[in-house]
Amino acid sequence: MKIFALYNGDYGTRHIENIRKHMPADWILETWHAPDLLPPVVDYPEDYLPDSFAEFDLLLSFAEVKGVAELLPDIAQMTGAKAVIASVDNEAWLPRGLAAQLRDWLSRIGVACATPKPLCSLTEHDYAISRRKRQEYDSDFISAFATYFGKPEISLTIDPATRMITTAEVTRDAVCGCARFVSNQLVGISADEAEEKAGLAHHHYPCLASMGIDTDFSDTLMHVSGHIMKDQIAAAVKPYRQVHYISPGKKTE
Repeated sequence: MKIFALYNGDYGTRHIENIRKHMPADWILETWHAPDLLPPVVDYPEDYLPDSFAEFDLLLSFAEVKGVAELLPDIAQMTGAKAVIASVDNEAWLPRGLAAQLRDWLSRIGVACATPKPLCSLTEHDYAISRRKRQEYDSDFISAFATYFGKPEISLTIDPATRMITTAEVTRDAVCGCARFVSNQLVGISADEAEEKAGLAHHHYPCLASMGIDTDFSDTLMHVSGHIMKDQIAAAVKPYRQVHYISPGKKTE
Protein backbone atom coordinates (compact mmCIF):
# COMPACT_ATOMS: atom_id res chain seq x y z
CA MET A 1 0.00 0.00 0.00
CA LYS A 2 1.27 3.47 -0.92
CA ILE A 3 0.52 6.09 1.72
CA PHE A 4 0.87 9.87 1.49
CA ALA A 5 0.88 11.69 4.85
CA LEU A 6 0.32 15.44 5.18
CA TYR A 7 1.58 17.29 8.24
CA ASN A 8 2.74 20.70 9.40
CA GLY A 9 3.77 20.29 13.04
CA ASP A 10 4.91 18.04 15.89
CA TYR A 11 1.52 16.27 16.05
CA GLY A 12 1.87 14.87 12.56
CA THR A 13 5.61 14.32 12.83
CA ARG A 14 5.21 11.95 15.77
CA HIS A 15 2.42 10.04 14.06
CA ILE A 16 4.48 9.63 10.91
CA GLU A 17 7.53 8.43 12.85
CA ASN A 18 5.47 5.76 14.64
CA ILE A 19 3.82 4.56 11.43
CA ARG A 20 7.14 4.36 9.63
CA LYS A 21 8.72 2.40 12.50
CA HIS A 22 5.95 -0.21 12.84
CA MET A 23 4.20 -0.45 9.46
CA PRO A 24 4.37 -3.64 7.35
CA ALA A 25 7.51 -3.98 5.26
CA ASP A 26 5.61 -3.78 1.96
CA TRP A 27 4.00 -0.39 2.74
CA ILE A 28 5.44 2.76 1.18
CA LEU A 29 5.10 6.00 3.13
CA GLU A 30 5.86 9.45 1.70
CA THR A 31 5.17 12.81 3.34
CA TRP A 32 4.42 16.40 2.42
CA HIS A 33 4.72 19.46 4.63
CA ALA A 34 1.37 21.18 4.05
CA PRO A 35 1.10 24.99 4.14
CA ASP A 36 1.37 26.54 7.59
CA LEU A 37 -0.83 29.51 6.65
CA LEU A 38 -4.02 29.45 4.59
CA PRO A 39 -6.87 31.98 4.15
CA PRO A 40 -10.19 31.40 5.97
CA VAL A 41 -11.63 30.08 2.69
CA VAL A 42 -9.40 28.46 0.08
CA ASP A 43 -10.92 29.58 -3.23
CA TYR A 44 -8.06 28.39 -5.44
CA PRO A 45 -6.41 25.23 -4.01
CA GLU A 46 -3.99 25.12 -6.93
CA ASP A 47 -2.30 28.24 -5.55
CA TYR A 48 -1.09 26.20 -2.55
CA LEU A 49 -0.21 22.93 -4.26
CA PRO A 50 2.77 21.84 -6.38
CA ASP A 51 2.25 21.05 -10.04
CA SER A 52 2.08 17.31 -9.40
CA PHE A 53 2.34 14.50 -6.86
CA ALA A 54 3.27 10.85 -7.21
CA GLU A 55 0.50 8.24 -7.16
CA PHE A 56 -0.75 6.92 -3.82
CA ASP A 57 -3.53 4.67 -2.50
CA LEU A 58 -4.28 6.34 0.83
CA LEU A 59 -3.97 9.92 2.09
CA LEU A 60 -3.42 10.67 5.78
CA SER A 61 -4.02 14.22 6.99
CA PHE A 62 -2.40 15.18 10.27
CA ALA A 63 -2.63 18.89 9.51
CA GLU A 64 -2.88 21.47 12.28
CA VAL A 65 -4.29 24.13 9.94
CA LYS A 66 -8.02 24.09 9.18
CA GLY A 67 -7.73 25.02 5.51
CA VAL A 68 -5.69 21.93 4.61
CA ALA A 69 -8.93 19.93 4.56
CA GLU A 70 -10.04 22.06 1.62
CA LEU A 71 -6.96 20.93 -0.32
CA LEU A 72 -7.60 17.21 0.17
CA PRO A 73 -10.05 16.63 -2.71
CA ASP A 74 -7.56 18.17 -5.16
CA ILE A 75 -4.70 16.17 -3.66
CA ALA A 76 -6.78 12.99 -3.89
CA GLN A 77 -7.38 13.61 -7.58
CA MET A 78 -3.75 14.52 -8.24
CA THR A 79 -2.45 11.35 -6.54
CA GLY A 80 -5.22 9.01 -7.67
CA ALA A 81 -5.86 8.08 -4.03
CA LYS A 82 -8.96 6.00 -3.31
CA ALA A 83 -9.24 6.81 0.38
CA VAL A 84 -8.52 9.55 2.93
CA ILE A 85 -8.15 9.51 6.71
CA ALA A 86 -8.36 13.01 8.18
CA SER A 87 -7.72 12.92 11.92
CA VAL A 88 -9.82 15.00 14.31
CA ASP A 89 -7.86 15.34 17.53
CA ASN A 90 -8.61 19.04 17.78
CA GLU A 91 -11.85 20.73 16.72
CA ALA A 92 -9.89 23.84 15.67
CA TRP A 93 -7.92 21.84 13.09
CA LEU A 94 -10.92 20.11 11.52
CA PRO A 95 -14.31 21.40 12.75
CA ARG A 96 -17.27 18.99 12.61
CA GLY A 97 -18.98 20.96 9.82
CA LEU A 98 -15.88 20.96 7.65
CA ALA A 99 -15.34 17.25 8.36
CA ALA A 100 -18.86 16.51 7.09
CA GLN A 101 -18.23 18.66 4.01
CA LEU A 102 -14.96 16.86 3.37
CA ARG A 103 -16.65 13.46 3.46
CA ASP A 104 -19.26 14.74 1.01
CA TRP A 105 -16.73 16.33 -1.36
CA LEU A 106 -14.67 13.17 -1.50
CA SER A 107 -17.70 10.92 -1.90
CA ARG A 108 -18.68 12.87 -5.02
CA ILE A 109 -15.38 11.97 -6.68
CA GLY A 110 -15.48 8.34 -5.56
CA VAL A 111 -12.99 8.62 -2.69
CA ALA A 112 -13.74 7.03 0.68
CA CYS A 113 -13.14 9.22 3.72
CA ALA A 114 -12.87 8.64 7.47
CA THR A 115 -12.69 11.50 9.97
CA PRO A 116 -12.17 9.69 13.30
CA LYS A 117 -12.69 11.78 16.43
CA PRO A 118 -10.39 11.12 18.16
CA LEU A 119 -8.02 9.37 15.78
CA CYS A 120 -7.64 6.43 18.18
CA SER A 121 -11.34 5.55 17.70
CA LEU A 122 -10.66 4.14 14.21
CA THR A 123 -11.36 0.44 13.58
CA GLU A 124 -11.44 -1.72 10.45
CA HIS A 125 -15.04 -0.74 9.76
CA ASP A 126 -16.01 2.45 11.65
CA TYR A 127 -14.93 5.36 13.84
CA ALA A 128 -16.38 7.78 16.39
CA ILE A 129 -17.71 11.20 15.49
CA SER A 130 -19.43 11.90 18.82
CA ARG A 131 -20.08 10.27 22.19
CA ARG A 132 -22.95 8.08 20.98
CA LYS A 133 -22.42 7.96 17.23
CA ARG A 134 -20.01 5.93 15.15
CA GLN A 135 -19.67 6.28 11.39
CA GLU A 136 -19.18 3.26 9.15
CA TYR A 137 -17.05 3.39 6.02
CA ASP A 138 -16.35 1.09 3.08
CA SER A 139 -12.70 1.09 2.04
CA ASP A 140 -10.16 -1.71 1.87
CA PHE A 141 -7.34 0.82 2.14
CA ILE A 142 -8.64 2.44 5.34
CA SER A 143 -9.38 -1.01 6.78
CA ALA A 144 -5.86 -2.17 5.97
CA PHE A 145 -4.40 0.85 7.77
CA ALA A 146 -6.75 0.38 10.73
CA THR A 147 -5.64 -3.21 11.13
CA TYR A 148 -2.33 -1.87 12.45
CA PHE A 149 -3.10 1.67 13.64
CA GLY A 150 -6.25 3.07 15.25
CA LYS A 151 -8.27 1.98 18.27
CA PRO A 152 -5.72 0.43 20.63
CA GLU A 153 -5.82 -3.31 21.25
CA ILE A 154 -3.45 -4.94 23.72
CA SER A 155 -3.55 -8.71 24.17
CA LEU A 156 -2.78 -9.70 27.76
CA THR A 157 -1.58 -13.01 29.15
CA ILE A 158 -2.62 -13.37 32.79
CA ASP A 159 -1.50 -16.06 35.23
CA PRO A 160 -4.78 -17.50 36.59
CA ALA A 161 -3.16 -18.45 39.90
CA THR A 162 -1.56 -15.11 40.73
CA ARG A 163 -3.79 -12.94 38.48
CA MET A 164 -0.64 -11.09 37.40
CA ILE A 165 -0.10 -9.90 33.82
CA THR A 166 2.82 -11.85 32.36
CA THR A 167 2.80 -10.48 28.79
CA ALA A 168 1.21 -7.53 27.01
CA GLU A 169 1.28 -7.65 23.21
CA VAL A 170 0.07 -4.78 21.05
CA THR A 171 -2.18 -6.10 18.29
CA ARG A 172 -3.19 -2.61 17.12
CA ASP A 173 -1.31 0.50 18.16
CA ALA A 174 -2.67 4.00 18.42
CA VAL A 175 -1.30 6.04 15.52
CA CYS A 176 0.73 8.10 17.98
CA GLY A 177 2.34 5.01 19.59
CA CYS A 178 0.58 5.27 22.94
CA ALA A 179 -0.53 1.61 23.06
CA ARG A 180 3.07 0.39 22.94
CA PHE A 181 4.00 2.74 25.76
CA VAL A 182 1.06 1.58 27.89
CA SER A 183 1.71 -2.11 27.22
CA ASN A 184 5.23 -1.78 28.60
CA GLN A 185 3.79 -0.55 31.90
CA LEU A 186 1.39 -3.46 32.40
CA VAL A 187 3.66 -6.49 32.71
CA GLY A 188 3.92 -7.57 36.35
CA ILE A 189 0.76 -5.67 37.35
CA SER A 190 -2.22 -7.32 39.05
CA ALA A 191 -5.43 -7.65 37.05
CA ASP A 192 -7.06 -5.54 39.76
CA GLU A 193 -4.70 -2.65 39.08
CA ALA A 194 -4.40 -2.85 35.30
CA GLU A 195 -7.22 -0.49 34.32
CA GLU A 196 -6.00 2.29 36.60
CA LYS A 197 -2.39 1.71 35.54
CA ALA A 198 -3.35 1.93 31.87
CA GLY A 199 -5.09 5.25 32.50
CA LEU A 200 -2.08 6.66 34.33
CA ALA A 201 0.31 5.48 31.62
CA HIS A 202 -1.86 7.10 28.94
CA HIS A 203 -1.86 10.31 30.97
CA HIS A 204 1.94 10.26 31.18
CA TYR A 205 2.33 9.66 27.45
CA PRO A 206 2.39 12.98 25.56
CA CYS A 207 -1.05 12.66 23.95
CA LEU A 208 -1.59 15.59 21.60
CA ALA A 209 -5.39 15.37 21.47
CA SER A 210 -7.10 18.59 22.52
CA MET A 211 -7.50 19.52 26.19
CA GLY A 212 -10.41 21.86 25.41
CA ILE A 213 -13.96 20.67 26.05
CA ASP A 214 -15.41 19.18 22.88
CA THR A 215 -19.19 19.60 22.64
CA ASP A 216 -19.64 16.31 20.76
CA PHE A 217 -18.35 14.47 23.85
CA SER A 218 -18.87 16.98 26.68
CA ASP A 219 -15.28 16.16 27.59
CA THR A 220 -11.78 16.76 26.31
CA LEU A 221 -10.61 14.57 23.43
CA MET A 222 -7.54 13.67 25.48
CA HIS A 223 -9.82 12.22 28.16
CA VAL A 224 -11.89 10.43 25.52
CA SER A 225 -8.68 8.87 24.22
CA GLY A 226 -7.75 7.80 27.75
CA HIS A 227 -11.14 6.17 28.27
CA ILE A 228 -10.74 4.21 25.02
CA MET A 229 -7.46 2.80 26.35
CA LYS A 230 -8.82 2.05 29.84
CA ASP A 231 -11.98 0.38 28.52
CA GLN A 232 -9.97 -2.01 26.35
CA ILE A 233 -7.77 -3.06 29.27
CA ALA A 234 -10.76 -3.32 31.62
CA ALA A 235 -12.46 -5.77 29.25
CA ALA A 236 -9.28 -7.86 28.97
CA VAL A 237 -8.78 -8.26 32.74
CA LYS A 238 -12.45 -8.55 33.72
CA PRO A 239 -12.45 -12.39 34.06
CA TYR A 240 -9.51 -12.19 36.46
CA ARG A 241 -10.49 -9.30 38.71
CA GLN A 242 -11.55 -9.89 42.28
CA VAL A 243 -14.66 -7.91 43.15
CA HIS A 244 -15.36 -7.33 46.81
CA TYR A 245 -18.96 -6.71 47.80
CA ILE A 246 -19.82 -4.92 51.02
CA SER A 247 -23.14 -5.52 52.73
CA PRO A 248 -24.18 -2.67 55.06
CA GLY A 249 -24.25 -3.75 58.71
CA LYS A 250 -22.32 -6.96 58.10
CA LYS A 251 -18.69 -7.92 58.48
CA THR A 252 -16.82 -8.67 55.28
CA GLU A 253 -14.80 -11.86 54.90
